[in-house]
Amino acid sequence: MKVRTAIISTVIATALLAGCKESTVSDLGLRAERPLPQKIVAKMKAKGMTRTSPIMVRIFKEENTLEIWKQKNNGRYDLIASYEICKWSGKLGPKFIEGDRQAPEGFYIVRPSQMNPKSSYYLSFNIGFPNAYDRAHGRTGQHLMVHGACSSSGCYSMTDESVAEIYAFGRDAFKGGQREFQIQAFPFRMTPANMARYRNDPNYEFWKMLKQGYDAFEMTKVPPKVDVCEKRYVFNNPDINGGPADQPCPPSAKTDNFSTAYADYHKSYETAFSAALSSSNKPPAPSIQGLAEAKLVAAWSAARARGEKVSRVPPSLTPASSEKPGAPDIRPAAPAATAIAATPKAESRQPSQEQTASIPASKPEAATSAAVPAQAPVAATPAAEDIAATGQSAPATTEVAANTTPATGATTAETRKPWWKILGK
Repeated sequence: MKVRTAIISTVIATALLAGCKESTVSDLGLRAERPLPQKIVAKMKAKGMTRTSPIMVRIFKEENTLEIWKQKNNGRYDLIASYEICKWSGKLGPKFIEGDRQAPEGFYIVRPSQMNPKSSYYLSFNIGFPNAYDRAHGRTGQHLMVHGACSSSGCYSMTDESVAEIYAFGRDAFKGGQREFQIQAFPFRMTPANMARYRNDPNYEFWKMLKQGYDAFEMTKVPPKVDVCEKRYVFNNPDINGGPADQPCPPSAKTDNFSTAYADYHKSYETAFSAALSSSNKPPAPSIQGLAEAKLVAAWSAARARGEKVSRVPPSLTPASSEKPGAPDIRPAAPAATAIAATPKAESRQPSQEQTASIPASKPEAATSAAVPAQAPVAATPAAEDIAATGQSAPATTEVAANTTPATGATTAETRKPWWKILGK
């Protein structure tokens, strides 16, 4: 009994000591006030920056990169730090509706009130979605963040170490008097080669509009003035000062020097773009296929939140053959399983949306080579309740040769019985 009591006392004491090491309110406060590393401070000084000078954030989805740009003594901005994005959900392309799991793309503003030093995800700040452009197009969603914990459902998630530094850049800039900093979120670096790769994407026109702001910063190294008129982004127009997003856009007022510089910049871009059309071999990454796919994913998210049985990954309208293996939240393309060789009687399987898109209905014979051995994994097929959760009808099953057995062979197998069964009877 004494030994047992001693053991219990030791366990309780250990638990109490462990509890002293857990995060407290003061620990949370220390996170938010953690200073930037001296290495970065020294780099800022070498570039002609101060610790409290203004900042700007750039995000590139495909490159998994978040950049911090900081103002120098001459008023222009320079890159001071770059961080790998630990996780972002969805695909390339904008966010459409609540629950579509898309990380936003566009131009956003962060003010001190959007900084959260007591975040459940280490540290965070709200990027300001939806903005005036998003609201003008009926886009919905809330609580879209840059945060730590390396977990995302529509946010840009970083490691705790990275978000501590990113948060510190914003905190120090606000202490220096900056009232708000700009976030530029792009699908990829908008180089001529990348624009050529995505020229056939359904989001291309939206991305061309974002590129105008991208180019404005590339040319001046100053964050552009961003407004919305006629339900589109406009940049560096001094004649627009707020107002409704559907207001008529006034003529763009540009100085002769800027017009000449822009013409030279655009000419150089067009030359590089034309060259990239014939030399680009890198396949594009998956992108969201408009509002239709956003609604499918949102229905999937709602069904999962209700505890219903859903597929492991969100539904997709992108053909599996064009999906990039390893892209965020996208299952790598698997062979379309149409039959199992070791099964005497092939079952008729309904393909998933991705499989339906990759098997042309007019050429059923093309799918015969997709049959897999019995031990190979079969591509997941949505259950009936999964389809019901999305509000879509079940896709028509494509008839393939692997599921069709010659009629004569089937008749022979049924009518001819082994001699030992006949003698047994």
